[in-house]
Amino acid sequence: MREQQDYSLQQTTARSESSAVLRNTYGLLALTLAFSGVVAYFSQQMNMPHPGIMLTLVGFYGLFFLTMKLRDSGWGLLTTFALTGFMGYTLGPILNMYMAMPNGASVISSAFAMTAFVFTGLSAYVLITRKDMSFLNGFITVGFFVLLAAVIASFIFDISGIQLAISAGFVLFSSAVILYQTSAIIQGGERNYIMATISLYVSIYNLFLSLLSLLGFASND
Repeated sequence: MREQQDYSLQQTTARSESSAVLRNTYGLLALTLAFSGVVAYFSQQMNMPHPGIMLTLVGFYGLFFLTMKLRDSGWGLLTTFALTGFMGYTLGPILNMYMAMPNGASVISSAFAMTAFVFTGLSAYVLITRKDMSFLNGFITVGFFVLLAAVIASFIFDISGIQLAISAGFVLFSSAVILYQTSAIIQGGERNYIMATISLYVSIYNLFLSLLSLLGFASND
């Protein structure tokens, strides 16, 4: 009887901790998305130049690893906003590129709406069903290296349609990460809301850019 009570208490505590991580994650995610959006808007309006792929990678991974190191302190929140603000800055010049298209505004708004729909739908599915999505870990690992190889190949070889394939791959990859990360939070596998926020933010960012690329390609056709 005592063992059952202890087990019930442990289950209740675990659910309470998961709920707290989930609330903190979604709260911080909303703030970082808003902040990133504001930075992207000013970057676009000021017609800021894109920093380039190398500087973008250095800035992103530098801030990412710094946030990992500081994730258990208040400084981790500061580096989280620095990371998402930097990614917002890189988004501004990309949006300007699409705005130069005849129907660029429509493409951007469609990509934004589709990103919001996909994220909300996937998150709601996991939260309602509470399914364990840990089986996606292998797919995510393999997908990361496949996409990395495809991106490198796109720089070396001039292969027709490879950018389209990469964008489609990132849509699937980002969707899988959203499912996996949300499940990890509610199943108790993720206890740090800062790292959970960054994982979801990067997935949303990549999902938006990939849908933007696909819709832009279709529009050009």
